[in-house]
Amino acid sequence: MTNAELMQEGINLMLSGMGFVLVFLLILIFAIGLMSKLVNRFFPEPVLTQPSPIKAQSTQTDDLERLRPIIVAAIAHHRRNQGL
Repeated sequence: MTNAELMQEGINLMLSGMGFVLVFLLILIFAIGLMSKLVNRFFPEPVLTQPSPIKAQSTQTDDLERLRPIIVAAIAHHRRNQGL
C-alpha cells in the first residue's frame, strides 16, 4: 500500500468511528429523554402544601425553647475550657 492509500484508509476509519460515536450519543440522548418522561408520568412529584405561618412560627419557638439549655451548657463548657 502506498502512503496515499494508507492516509485514505486512516481518514475513512476516523470518520466511520466518529460517525458511530455520534449515532451512539444521539441514541443515548433520546433514551434518557424517554426515560425521564416515563418516570415523570408514572412517578409524579408529590404536591406539598404550605404550612400555615402561625404553625411554623410556634414550631420555631418550641425548637428554640428546647435547645436553649443545650446552647447555654455548650457556651459554659467552652468558657470553662478556655479559662474565660
